[in-house]
Amino acid sequence: VELGANWIHGVLGNPIFEIAVQHGLVSVVNIPKPHKIVATTEDGVQVPFSILQEIYEAYVCFLRRCDEYFLCQYSPPPDINSVGEHINYEIQIYLNSVDDPKEKRLKQLIFNCLLKRETCITGCHDMNEVDLLELGSYTELQGGNIVLPAGYSSILRPLTAEIPKQSIITKCPVKKIHWKRKKTLTGLDTVDEGSECEQDSDDSEKTVTEFPTAASSVASTTTNNNNNTATNSPSRGGSADSDSNDDFPIQVTCEDGSVFKAEHVLCTVPLGVLKQNHKTLFDPELPHYKQEAIEHLMFGTVDKIYLEYDRPFLNADISEVMLLWDDDKYDLHTSANEEIYSNDFLNKNWFKKIYSFAKVTDTLLLGWVSGREAEYMETLDNEIVADKCTEILRTFLQDPYVPKPKKCVCTSWKSQIFTKGSYTSIPVGALQEDIENLAQPLYANSQASKPAVVFAGEHTHSSFYSTVHGAYLSGRTAAQSLLGKEEPDEIILESDGSDLSAWIQGIALD
Repeated sequence: VELGANWIHGVLGNPIFEIAVQHGLVSVVNIPKPHKIVATTEDGVQVPFSILQEIYEAYVCFLRRCDEYFLCQYSPPPDINSVGEHINYEIQIYLNSVDDPKEKRLKQLIFNCLLKRETCITGCHDMNEVDLLELGSYTELQGGNIVLPAGYSSILRPLTAEIPKQSIITKCPVKKIHWKRKKTLTGLDTVDEGSECEQDSDDSEKTVTEFPTAASSVASTTTNNNNNTATNSPSRGGSADSDSNDDFPIQVTCEDGSVFKAEHVLCTVPLGVLKQNHKTLFDPELPHYKQEAIEHLMFGTVDKIYLEYDRPFLNADISEVMLLWDDDKYDLHTSANEEIYSNDFLNKNWFKKIYSFAKVTDTLLLGWVSGREAEYMETLDNEIVADKCTEILRTFLQDPYVPKPKKCVCTSWKSQIFTKGSYTSIPVGALQEDIENLAQPLYANSQASKPAVVFAGEHTHSSFYSTVHGAYLSGRTAAQSLLGKEEPDEIILESDGSDLSAWIQGIALD
């Protein structure tokens, strides 16, 4: 099962899709798979498909309107700052025209379910956290979502094939990056920010400190000694070539005591880990504008729940069961009150954030959960999760014979110490500019032609954040800034809404 990234998001202009096609990892077949969604309420009432389709189309329209604020000159209604507030405002206007109270209630439940689904797509706890004016900064590539049949790790094989095995070191966590050092009588020492006469300001293009340029220029931009990866160090462990090593301005210390000396560091540490450790990871601390960017951006938690069965029990043509929870009974989606997210509350309600169970195969179901509920789910034993999911399916399908799964596998992205969450989104009050600031390289001194520290990862791509292709492109740009003679040209991916993209959107890629 796929515990991490699930899809290639879009086809046109997506480098991950191009790699997948080039290496025969996806096959393009013009036969759409049958996709039948059933939506039911807690008392087992199945919603007519026409109503489901009507509400889904209205919802997509509301979401597109939120997207438009990023580029347009209009202002949203007063006191509406988040995507959730704006969509709920539109939902109320829409539902005011529905006379039948039962129909109105049902339509509200479908909207609530779609908003929960959106928290998993966006990577947040609640859509009220997501900035309305910045939602459109995310660029969607045309062509729909594609699953890799051999799993996402199959993409890594062709990408790592050219790298010598000894150049990739695992299980060696980094403790500290000394990135701004100056020559002293005993060698190179980390600059003490407090006592240095700093030249850097938040407005400047480069973050600089007076510092004599290192004489050596072989470390990571050339392919000497078979070390041809941008993050490789010319020496590990210190004293062997101490004379030449002291010319390297960067020193990376690991938890096991080993030391790497280099001219450049490419930092792809996830935003969740930067949020927790940036003050202790970098020496000296990151410039103020960068620390602010890390603190402003949101790194949400999205988890998966896989349920494996001995035999199929859902009707063969059903591909997904949408769960229309009656949230008003629990006041789940309206209250921003922190107290309701006590352990006691989450214990009774965490599972109501699961918006659907979708078939991966006839005997494998997948549920998604986000935010605080996901964090709480990570603390539970898989058996408890499996029992709760069985209870949910029996209730919504009104079938006491729904079997228990033979196996339940849950992800735990928030608890993992090297991720601390899932992916990046822009919360109320933050800006696309925060991502751009986070991506800015750091220069050790004002004369340096190339940066000392370069940042990459999905959290550093200002229009493809939260995606694998965003991470890939940011890494490629970072590597080019170290390898190229000059600053790299900006990579811009444009996709128009021509007939070709519309045609591709209708293709099933399996």
